[in-house]
Amino acid sequence: MKNIIVIALLLVVGFYLVDSFNYIKFGDNRLGAPSDEKTVGAYYLNNTVEKTGVANVITAIIVNYRGFDTLGEVTVLFLATTGLGSILYRRRKEGEHEERVTKESSYLLQTGSKILFPFVILLGIYVFIHGHLTPGGGFQGGAIVATGFLLMLIAYKNFKLGHNQLTWVESLAGITFVSIGMWGLITGGTFLENSFIPKGTLNSLFSGGIIPIIYIAVGFKVAAELTGVLDILLSIKPSKIKK
Repeated sequence: MKNIIVIALLLVVGFYLVDSFNYIKFGDNRLGAPSDEKTVGAYYLNNTVEKTGVANVITAIIVNYRGFDTLGEVTVLFLATTGLGSILYRRRKEGEHEERVTKESSYLLQTGSKILFPFVILLGIYVFIHGHLTPGGGFQGGAIVATGFLLMLIAYKNFKLGHNQLTWVESLAGITFVSIGMWGLITGGTFLENSFIPKGTLNSLFSGGIIPIIYIAVGFKVAAELTGVLDILLSIKPSKIKK
């Protein structure tokens, strides 16, 4: 019976995949499209700025037109970090602490890291806040922020991170993403459809409706997840610390 159910599900999925590919007609003219919008790419280029109010067409495609797919990518990253943390996690007794794998760095490196750290964090935040205006975004900005924390983790052996705080940041960012997306469905539109924030003035910081908010949420989520993974990878458990 189980095999029959699996085969039936595969047939249903296969049917809709084939039907979708036959309908899309990749590279061909879209049904009923004007002469200047014969391809999917042309449609995006001709309509993105007007419909989303975002100067960066790539950003609009990632966060708006295929926002549900972006949610899937963020979910994959979350599952990967959760799985890695579960594999490396070991219960420790009360009062025991993990020890950093890296050795204590020189005074020069520590001083340089302390000076660069706030600027690296500021750069990462700038990248995902301005993702709708420049070739940046949540994933890139989040990775830059995590790089700043990596610099401190390597330079300072006793540099501590609050994993509870990282979990809260990651959770709130994910909830923000999903809530905004679901609001589009509740108001009768599609997932992540902008129906409550003005588009603003093109090429200004306050433009693009919900798109900048989504990218900020993705940036914080990616930064928190990658930073947590880096801290775990650079630490060893009490049972492995040589005395």
